[in-house]
Amino acid sequence: MYFLTYVFDYKFAILSYMKHLSLTKPHVIVMVGIPGSGKTFFAEKFADTFHAPYVSREKIAALAPDAADALAEQQLDELLKTGKSIIFEGNTDTRVSRTDLARKARLAGYEVLLVWPQTDIATAKQRTIKAYSISSDDYDKMVRRFTPPTLPEKPVVISGKHTYASQAKVVLQRLSGPRAEISTHNTPPTRGEQSTRRNVTIR
Repeated sequence: MYFLTYVFDYKFAILSYMKHLSLTKPHVIVMVGIPGSGKTFFAEKFADTFHAPYVSREKIAALAPDAADALAEQQLDELLKTGKSIIFEGNTDTRVSRTDLARKARLAGYEVLLVWPQTDIATAKQRTIKAYSISSDDYDKMVRRFTPPTLPEKPVVISGKHTYASQAKVVLQRLSGPRAEISTHNTPPTRGEQSTRRNVTIR
């Protein structure tokens, strides 16, 4: 019997995950949450890390505010033809909209993963009002439109106040799930780093 000890240095463990992660079935990673909770922060960094397409309704709205929802949906439809994993931050406030999105994704051969950043309402409100110069009442209306994900939707909850590294660790652990395998090779250690690494590949 062999006993392996996996030393998890926080920063380098995340880098190891990112370097070796591969998905045999493409995913639509769907951001959900109230305004100001940290959806865009995580989505942008996660998309950059994996060089994944990122559909942002917010960015589209800056160019075409009257057609943002339709254009985001069209962009998603085109990307679903590629078979590549996608980060989607669009109209996901209601369960109906999320159900429709999930149905469309699964018909295209995708798995759906909801990522739900959570931040206390006072912080989220302050962030949004500062970023978009909206009134307190307008923000409250936006929050009331949001229907939290239910248990059957199986959201991954991350803290909107934590670092990206800790957020990514939670999401990657869900993506790996029970199918994760531990590779037999280790990356060479750099100065001050432990030599044992846990590299996750999704089969």
